[in-house]
Amino acid sequence: MTVSAILLGILLATGLVLYLHDRFTSTRQPDDTAETVTAGPEPQEECCGMHITCEKDSLIAGMDKEILYYDDEELDRFAGRTADSYDDSETEEFRDVLLTLKPYDIAGWARSVTSRGITLPASVRDELLMIVAEARASLKQDQNGIA
Repeated sequence: MTVSAILLGILLATGLVLYLHDRFTSTRQPDDTAETVTAGPEPQEECCGMHITCEKDSLIAGMDKEILYYDDEELDRFAGRTADSYDDSETEEFRDVLLTLKPYDIAGWARSVTSRGITLPASVRDELLMIVAEARASLKQDQNGIA
């Protein structure tokens, strides 16, 4: 009986020490239900995709920078048109460019098109947003799987 009481006391003391150590030394992650808004993007080499605003993947970031072309100069003729003014063949031109881009070029292409004053057809814009959302979700899953 005394041996079990000693073991129980050691177990409780160890648990208390571990609890206090964890409570006062570990870095807590923010609660998932609360959104944290920072004043600006943190300087990073690469975007991790885990922040509200991400310099690399944000579709509107870098609008004042030099315009990059993704072998899509022919789309410049659509500058100034509205999303609902495209016929099926014109919409397919946008879709062909979008679907031939490398995954890491898609967000940059969207910025490029917007900087050039081109409004994407509604269906292509929806596909673009879906692809970007899937890429970010995949990146988040990969990072959670590694961490």
